[in-house]
Amino acid sequence: MDWTWYLFGFKGRINRAKYWLSGLVVLSFMMIFVALVQLALTIDLVAHAMGTAAGHGKASFAIGLDDIYSALDPAAWQALSFAKLPMLLVRTIGLVLLLWIFLATSIKRLHDRDRSAWWMLPFFAAPQLFNHFSDQLPESDFMMIPGAIALVLMLWGFVELYFLRGTKWTNRYGADPLGKEQMRVRSERARLRATTAWSQDSEIEMVPHKSGPPPAMRVKPMA
Repeated sequence: MDWTWYLFGFKGRINRAKYWLSGLVVLSFMMIFVALVQLALTIDLVAHAMGTAAGHGKASFAIGLDDIYSALDPAAWQALSFAKLPMLLVRTIGLVLLLWIFLATSIKRLHDRDRSAWWMLPFFAAPQLFNHFSDQLPESDFMMIPGAIALVLMLWGFVELYFLRGTKWTNRYGADPLGKEQMRVRSERARLRATTAWSQDSEIEMVPHKSGPPPAMRVKPMA
């Protein structure tokens, strides 16, 4: 398997098994990233034995779409300090890597369902955006409606990508990744050809030659 295309390419199709595998890959990368962050914090603790620096913090496993929306949140930028800038850069690099893998594999799985990449907006972007900024929205019974819509869209996307089989035919994004190719529309003539043995008589029609002069040279009776 081409791992570069599998993890970072946006063209083609992948089946359910490979999409589940991509989740394990993302989780593995996340654990490695957090281990590196924890190592950096440990080194910082040793360098500042008195514990006065910011190195006594803890590494966080919370790396996800919420971090992207935090970049759009003005409150997050107001709380940013210069001391946190190196850790923020490391966290951003890890986030970009994991997000790229998530988008690439999710889009190829949508292609397997014969859906375009724009379905990422209702399935993931819109629900996550609502959940992140829900605390800043006014509290009212009316807000339960968009909350319910966001939940339904998120569940729909989860079922589509993780549980439903892709198209069995070659769609606009490529062939069936399972290799069980079927024609979407088969004409009656194609069906007969597929189920009937080949015969030379059915392909070549031999017309017997009739002896006699051409019609223009025949003599009329009683002439």
